[in-house]
Amino acid sequence: MNLFHSKQFQKELDDFIDMALHEDVGERDHTSFACIPAREKAEGRLLVKTDGVIAGIEVAQHIFKKLDNKITVDTFFKDGNEVQKGDIAFMVDGNARMLHTGERLVLNVMQRMSGIATMAHHLTRLCEGTKAKILDTRKTTPGMRLLEKWAVSIGGATNHRWGLYDMILIKDNHVHCSGGIKNAIKNAQAYLKKERRKLDIEIEVGDLDELKEVMEIGGVQRILLDNFTPANITKALKLIKGKYKTEASGGITEDNLRKYALTGVDFISVGALTHSVKSLDLSLKIYPME
Repeated sequence: MNLFHSKQFQKELDDFIDMALHEDVGERDHTSFACIPAREKAEGRLLVKTDGVIAGIEVAQHIFKKLDNKITVDTFFKDGNEVQKGDIAFMVDGNARMLHTGERLVLNVMQRMSGIATMAHHLTRLCEGTKAKILDTRKTTPGMRLLEKWAVSIGGATNHRWGLYDMILIKDNHVHCSGGIKNAIKNAQAYLKKERRKLDIEIEVGDLDELKEVMEIGGVQRILLDNFTPANITKALKLIKGKYKTEASGGITEDNLRKYALTGVDFISVGALTHSVKSLDLSLKIYPME
C-alpha cells in the first residue's frame, strides 16, 4: 500500500488540517462573514505563475471538503505533473465565505509542496543515468513534515527516515558521547536486541580512517560519507566493495550534485530540499458566480 494513502497517513493529514484551520481561522473568518452574504456562491481558479511541478492538489481537496463538503473541485492536473506559467491547476466552486476562508491555507500548503516537488524533480533529473537516489532529511518545518516529505516523493525523490523512531543513525555526536565508533555500534546492536526491535543501523564517517574502523567492526546496513569530496567517495567505495549501502551528505549543491552521483554512491541526501527551497508562485482567484 502507498504510505501516503494509508489510513494512518490520512488520519495525520486530517489532524494537520484541523490544526492549520484552528491556527488561521480560529472561531471564524470575520472578514468574509462581514463582507459576503451567507448564501453567496463563488468560483475560484488556482493559477500557476511559475513553471514547475505541482503538488498539494489532493491536500487542497481535503481542506475544502473539511470546510464545506458541498464544495466541488475540478482538477486539470495531478500531483506530480509539470505545469507552466498561465496554467489553471483546478477550479473550485461553492459557498463564497468558505472559499475565502480556505484560500490562504490552500495556497500556503500548495506553494510550499510545489516548491519542494519542483526541486526534487530537478535534482532527480540531474542524477539520470546513475544509480544515485536523492534523499530528503529531517530538516523539515515543524508540524509540516508529512506534507514536505510527501512533496519530495511527488517530485520523484526518495524519503529517508521519517523521524528518530524508524531508524538508528549514528552521527558524530553520538560517537563522541559513546566513546568511539566501536562502542557506538556495539551499543546500538545491544539496544536493538534488548528492545527486540528490527531497525537498520546507519553510521556517519568523516574520513577514510573512520571508514576503515567501521569496516573492521561491521554490523551496520548503511554508511554515511559526510563531507567527502567526490574523489574521496570514489576511494571509499573501493574500500566498501558493495558490502554496505552508501550515502553522501554535506557540501553537496546543485552545481556539484552530478559529480557525486557519478561516483556510484547509492544515495545523496540534500537537506536543502526542505529547509531552504523556494515556494512555487501560485494564486487562487475567487469570483462571484454569475
